[in-house]
Amino acid sequence: MQTYYYVLASQHFLLEEEPMEEVLRERTRYYHEQEKEIDFWVVKQPAFLEAPQMAQVKAKCPQPAAAIISTNQQFITWLKLRLEFVFTGEFQAPSEGIPDPLASLAAVS
Repeated sequence: MQTYYYVLASQHFLLEEEPMEEVLRERTRYYHEQEKEIDFWVVKQPAFLEAPQMAQVKAKCPQPAAAIISTNQQFITWLKLRLEFVFTGEFQAPSEGIPDPLASLAAVS
């Protein structure tokens, strides 16, 4: 099992109010320069919130939610410091409650 760390907020806040596109583009560029594999993902309506152990987290976050999920704890800590109004946490996956850590409940358009 792998530990995944996340920053969670409403989709509106995370994807529209904050300049996340610029932050993630810069992070991606840096990873390419360092020849490092991408270890973060943006997930709209993350399915991990449906796991029983995540019920309290889901109840606190305005819906629909969005998350930035990473295997890099330092990156998530940095995002938390930068964004302020977000929830952070971690989970283990794959597991019975969270079979796919990057799954989304959002409809594909």
